[in-house]
Amino acid sequence: MNAIEIHDICKSYGRVRALSGVSLEVKEGEIFGLIGPDGAGKTTLFRILTTLLLADSGSASVAGLDVVKDYAGIRRIIGYMPGRFSLYQDLSVKENLEFFATVFGTTVEENYDVIRDIYSQIEPFRDRRAGALSGGMKQKLALCCALVHKPSVLFLDEPTTGVDAVSRRDFWNMLARIKASGVTVFVSTPYMDEASLCDRVALIMRGGIIDSGTPSKIESEYPYALYAVKGTPMYPLLKYLRTADGVLSCFSFGSVHHLAVDPSAAGVGEARQKILSDIVSAGFRDCDVQEIRPGIEDCFMYLAGRSRQN
Repeated sequence: MNAIEIHDICKSYGRVRALSGVSLEVKEGEIFGLIGPDGAGKTTLFRILTTLLLADSGSASVAGLDVVKDYAGIRRIIGYMPGRFSLYQDLSVKENLEFFATVFGTTVEENYDVIRDIYSQIEPFRDRRAGALSGGMKQKLALCCALVHKPSVLFLDEPTTGVDAVSRRDFWNMLARIKASGVTVFVSTPYMDEASLCDRVALIMRGGIIDSGTPSKIESEYPYALYAVKGTPMYPLLKYLRTADGVLSCFSFGSVHHLAVDPSAAGVGEARQKILSDIVSAGFRDCDVQEIRPGIEDCFMYLAGRSRQN
């Protein structure tokens, strides 16, 4: 069964089109990732699904409940963690948690088993004001408050933005345990590397879904042969590669350039040597060229470029 169903949702802010005909299905008990850059429409979609915002057109349901007609019922069965820390900064960790439990007509003690693994990490700071917590601790507290009433669907809007790498890893480990308890997790993120931690993902760009499926399925559909190129000077090399013969696209990922070439040329087995030879002939030295498997970020760049052309 589907925990979330979205059909042709559209939303505009004046002349700005935030969502343009978005349709998705999220299965019960899975971690589903909405992957896209800032301004792609992720937060707008989450606000519609959590009944905080009305769509201009289209329909959506959560756990079989319509987001417009059954908004009160939906609010009782979902957990929502917005992108910006929104708990009461002047209340302590314990006071925030007790407040949110009371709002949902329950107690921390009654549902302690739901949050035990997470709360145990912040319990030593239970008397500290929320505003004085570190980014990772704020994240854990917000997650506890979103889970304290045993929701069936959990919405997490860019939950790892602004936290350190260790806290990001710990957070995703927590999500795996939450999923194992039977909760459906719908999470948005601008970090492409987090896509591989989801069961399925949807890639969103400029308010539209450009692809969806399992991360491995999306990666398998990448149509080009892909090479990682390192060399110096970095930016002149990138400028050269973007106009080099046979290059279909080139994007920089840190100090490494990902180069897409015609797969038929790569099949000859001489593409790597030709790329390296052309780079050296162009005056660049100490370069390295290796064929690589495409990641979600490569797929996103390809699909986003194709979307802009259409």
